[in-house]
Amino acid sequence: MKPTFYITTPIYYVNGAPHIGHAYTSIASDVLARFKRLDGYDVFFLTGTDEHGQKVEKAAAAAGLDPQRFTDQIAADFRDMAEKMGISFDDFIRTTEDRHKVSCAELWRRIAAADQIYLGHYEGWYAVRDEAFYDEGELVTRPDGSKAAPSGAPVEWVREPSYFFRLSAWQDRLLRFYDENPDFIAPPGRRNEVVSFVRSGLRDLSVSRTSFRWGIPVPGDPAHVMYVWLDALTNYVTACGFPDPAAPRWHFWPADLHVIGKDILRFHAVYWPAFLMAAGLPVPKRVTSNGWWTVEGEKMSKSLGNVIAPRELVATYGLDQVRYFLLREKPFGGDGTLSHQALVTRINVELANDLGNLAQRTLALIARNCEGKLPERGAPTAEDAALLDASAALPALLRERLDRQAFHEALDEAWKVIRAANAYIDHQAPWALRKTDPARMAAVLRVLADALRVVATVLQPFMPGSMASMLDQLGVPADARMLAALAQPLPGGIALPAPSGVFPRYVEQAA
Repeated sequence: MKPTFYITTPIYYVNGAPHIGHAYTSIASDVLARFKRLDGYDVFFLTGTDEHGQKVEKAAAAAGLDPQRFTDQIAADFRDMAEKMGISFDDFIRTTEDRHKVSCAELWRRIAAADQIYLGHYEGWYAVRDEAFYDEGELVTRPDGSKAAPSGAPVEWVREPSYFFRLSAWQDRLLRFYDENPDFIAPPGRRNEVVSFVRSGLRDLSVSRTSFRWGIPVPGDPAHVMYVWLDALTNYVTACGFPDPAAPRWHFWPADLHVIGKDILRFHAVYWPAFLMAAGLPVPKRVTSNGWWTVEGEKMSKSLGNVIAPRELVATYGLDQVRYFLLREKPFGGDGTLSHQALVTRINVELANDLGNLAQRTLALIARNCEGKLPERGAPTAEDAALLDASAALPALLRERLDRQAFHEALDEAWKVIRAANAYIDHQAPWALRKTDPARMAAVLRVLADALRVVATVLQPFMPGSMASMLDQLGVPADARMLAALAQPLPGGIALPAPSGVFPRYVEQAA
């Protein structure tokens, strides 16, 4: 029986069109899902949209649409973005679905049955844009003297009847949980932020609203709708079939990894485990948060007109090129800058030259000098063994780094082998061996083909289309592209297709 792996993106809030931050989080999650499938896991990969709340109700009204029609349109746009980015999701959940309403109602009932919900009045600061409540001490003062959330979002003073979750009762249990599960929050700096926040004291959390209607009704009290974050977070168990213990996907819970943006870490690392513990459900194994992208050094904003539409980026540079760049350019948990020059440099130097040219040279030499057939393996020299051993180590190296969500480190390990292979082909000079030692020439080309096979196999999650093309040209059958298949060398003598370039250089368009 295969081991299971359940990974989720955040469900994206439908008050606007998808941007590069959404695409980045989805691509990172997709790489992990694809790698685990290659590694023999039974993977469940979830993405979707968060469609309730006051912010959506206001955005729909501004667009002159009823909320359901508004969310239908934007959810379809997010699904299209996922498909255009090559996201291999297994389920796309929407919080307006009936299955989710059933799941939320049951989670509420279980938390209430444990006496963790009570009725009171909420009075305090609320940011509609963040869908979050803030204490006075968390607010910042703007130059004009008005108050704002730490994110800069405007806040308003709210007083209304509200149900509360007894979050204050979970402070010690959460701190004990973090201590017993040191890898629950990543990267480590964010873990420290969460622990500090919880240690500073938790207040009971308002979990219902009465001032708007676009939400899931509270069981037994339809004058209230559930706080959007209690609703949204529940999607992760909804997709597994909660509350049906016999649901086909329930065995995937608890999630192995929630991949999120750093702005929603508190909801996932504090509120979500507390809700689950209160309901008597297992807690996810890990929450990892990414950083922001700036554009040419400036923060993305509609007013600056520099918000990057991911599908336009792909149309300009290519899908696999964009996927590669986003995960290569910066550590996953940190911030980074997206610039045209950096993208072109990665494409032309690393993809077109380092990897693409290596494959093209190797395959062209085989086509010309080995009758277009994969050469037999020769007795390895020390130089051969060094390259073959380095490539054979790649699956384990990438596995360890991806388990830490160190995507840039995983790619760096692959590029160490690619650079070593380039040095090897230059040093061995198989084009010269053709006249002096054709048997050695064939052995050298076979070493290069074997190293390229490993590289292309482990890079499939990052660049699925390009690496499929490379594996086709290397003669690797479709059923021999899992990591485990690398233990079995390909037979010599198999006919290879005519070589063709995988990564074209990016050429600036004339003005």
